[in-house]
Amino acid sequence: MKYRWKLERHLTLYQKYFKLDEYHVSHELFGGGSSPVFTREIFERGVVVAVLPYDPERGKVVLIEQFRAGAIEDGDGPWLIECVAGVIEAGESETDVALRECVEEAGCEISRLETVSRYYVSPGGTSEHCSLFCGIVDSAGVGGIHGLAHEHEDIRVLVVDSAEAWLSAGKIRSAATIIALQWLQLNEARLRA
Repeated sequence: MKYRWKLERHLTLYQKYFKLDEYHVSHELFGGGSSPVFTREIFERGVVVAVLPYDPERGKVVLIEQFRAGAIEDGDGPWLIECVAGVIEAGESETDVALRECVEEAGCEISRLETVSRYYVSPGGTSEHCSLFCGIVDSAGVGGIHGLAHEHEDIRVLVVDSAEAWLSAGKIRSAATIIALQWLQLNEARLRA
């Protein structure tokens, strides 16, 4: 069953690199009737594409490490180990972004994409949703420092036998990467066959 909701008012409170909107809404209640009008501020982010590059021939995972301002208060520091990721730009498809970002951030090319998941990152406060993939790559010769200087990227590429131990030890602190690595644990035998 679909419930109804009503947008009473919408304002843009802030817009630069990111956008913050204010919504005044009401909606039908599960028990019947309607909620009063209430306000929510939403960080408008759009669609992000994330890719876990994986080499099934060698059993290697390609991860990246970079500075993340959102983790600046983290006691372990603001450098996070993550999947490759990027925002969809005008005229791009999810596949376009996956292919582009793997070259820009990790210096590797994807031969095949497997869909992992599509999910909202934190729907209580942001519109951001992630299209998450596993990209089949050849990890031979992959490594080094990558990224685009004009985007202030300084990305170190890590090629690892398995990030499972890092996952268990809590060294992976980015949701998309955690989801992708758990998916890989469930699907690695199939990918290697």
